[in-house]
Amino acid sequence: MHASRLARPTAGANRRTFLKAGTAALATLALLTLPALSQGTSGKPVRLILPISAGSGVDTIARAASPALGKALGKPVVIENLPGAGGISGAAAVVKAAPDGTTLGLVSNNHVINPSVFKSMPFDPIRDVTPISVIGATPLVLVVNPKVPAKNVKELVALMKAKPDTYNYASSGNGTVIHLAGEMFLDEAGVKAHHVPYKGTGPMVTDLLAGQVEMGVVALNAVQPYLKAGTLRAIGLCGATRSPAAPDIPTIAEQGLPNYNVEGWFAVVGPAGMQPAEVKRVHDAFAKAFTSPEVVEAMKKQATVVKPGTPEAAATFFRSEASRYAALVKKANVKAE
Repeated sequence: MHASRLARPTAGANRRTFLKAGTAALATLALLTLPALSQGTSGKPVRLILPISAGSGVDTIARAASPALGKALGKPVVIENLPGAGGISGAAAVVKAAPDGTTLGLVSNNHVINPSVFKSMPFDPIRDVTPISVIGATPLVLVVNPKVPAKNVKELVALMKAKPDTYNYASSGNGTVIHLAGEMFLDEAGVKAHHVPYKGTGPMVTDLLAGQVEMGVVALNAVQPYLKAGTLRAIGLCGATRSPAAPDIPTIAEQGLPNYNVEGWFAVVGPAGMQPAEVKRVHDAFAKAFTSPEVVEAMKKQATVVKPGTPEAAATFFRSEASRYAALVKKANVKAE
C-alpha cells in the first residue's frame, strides 16, 4: 500500500501536467490558425462586386474565373452585381467596405471615366480605392449594318464626309467607354455623326442588326456570331493590335488613324487603406487564377487577353486613362443624361 501511495501523483503534479498540456494545445491551435488569419480577418467568403449588370462582358469573365479564384484565395468568392449610375453604385459599395480583403471590386474603363462625365461623385475613383491589378482587356470593334456601303475605314470616312450629319452611331449609354470610343473615331477621322445612346449593349446591337442605326463600337465577343453570319460588318478593331480571336480584322490604327487606340480593360480594386501584405496576397491570387490553364482557355473563347499587372502599374494606368478620357469628354462635350 505504501508503494501504491508513493506512485500516485499529487494534486500539484496533476495541475502542472494539465497546464503544460493546455499550453501546448493553445500553441498548436495558434499555429494552425495563422494561415487562415493571413487570408483575411475572417473566414467569410470574398465579396466580389461588379458595378455592371449580370450577363455583361465583365460579368461573364468574372463568373468564368470564380472557381479558380476561390481556390487561389482559399475561400469561396461570391459575385454581386450592383449596376447603376454608370458603375458608381457598385464602386461606392467597394469604397465603403473594410480594407481587409474580404470586399473587392472588378471595374472597367468607366470607373476612371465617370469623374469627367458626372458633375458630382460620392467618392474619388483614384484616391478612394486600392488598385490591385489591371487583369486584361477585351477587344472593341467598329461595326456597321451591311446596308452601309463601306468595308473599311477609308470607305466609311469617305461616305461620312460626302454626307455629313446623316449617319448615326450607337452606344451602350451616354458617357460609357463605348460612347467615347465612337467619339474618338469621329475626332480622329474628322467626321460627324449623331450619337444614339441605348440602355445597354443588348438593345444597341438589336437596333444595329435592324438597321435603325448605321454603326457603333461594341465588344468583339458580343458580335462575333453576327460578323460570321454577315448580319453585321466589321470596319476595324479599336485596339493597337489585331486580335487572335479575329486575325482577319485589321485595326483602325493600321488603316490610317494611327493614334486611335481603345480597349475594354478590366481591373480588380479594393477599398483605400489596404495593407501592402494584403494587397500582395490578393494580387497573387488573382494572377494565379487568371493565368490558370482553364481560365486562359475560357478567356480565349471570349476574345479576352489576360495579362495581370502589378498594383503599381495599375495605379499609374488609372491616372493616365483618367487624364486621356477627361480630355476627350471635354472636347466632345459629353455630359451625363
